[in-house]
Amino acid sequence: MTVSEDGTLTPLKGIRRTAARRMVTAWEAPVFHLTVAADMTAALGVKDRVPGATVTDALLLACARALLAHPGINAHYGEEAVTSFASVNLGIAVATEAGLMVPVVHGVEALDLTAMAAARRDVTSRAREGRLQMADVTGGTFTVSNLGMMGIDRFDAILNVPQVAILAVGTTTQRQVWNGGDPAWRPIAELTLTCDHRAVDGATGAAFLADLRGHLESA
Repeated sequence: MTVSEDGTLTPLKGIRRTAARRMVTAWEAPVFHLTVAADMTAALGVKDRVPGATVTDALLLACARALLAHPGINAHYGEEAVTSFASVNLGIAVATEAGLMVPVVHGVEALDLTAMAAARRDVTSRAREGRLQMADVTGGTFTVSNLGMMGIDRFDAILNVPQVAILAVGTTTQRQVWNGGDPAWRPIAELTLTCDHRAVDGATGAAFLADLRGHLESA
């Protein structure tokens, strides 16, 4: 860190420097965005079923199930080729004092809600304490960024390259829904999928979001 009359210069190092370089690459990708609104009633109920579990845990498990059905989303793009993966390694965007970190929970498809909550607590706490290792931030196949707890209604997340898609989750608010002709108030959140158009088309992204919403609403 260098202090001068013009301000304080802090060079980026390690994980933050790598992340900054990836942001530049991500900005060059041709992307599009798709948004759905999901009823979060079932997802909010995970707190009652598993102590310590959160809506984020329900989101991650729902993503894993949807990704298994849509391997084209659980993929990397590079050198004009797409590599899809059988295992789901989910990155979780975490705000820390050192900046944004994206620790990865590996093999999410094999976890239940209790194991998911424990794994998420472990990586996020180590991220905030600055104890992440390189293995904790590599190998991700899909990323979830949840700003709902910060009151953000909806946003578009930047790709975490070489991943081909990232999910942005907004806050849950009470909205009136049709409910088969019997209007009712429901907790609704908007989910926005950013897709790399070189690897994913609109139909594939839409099908993934439809399955994701279905899993969330039956969590």
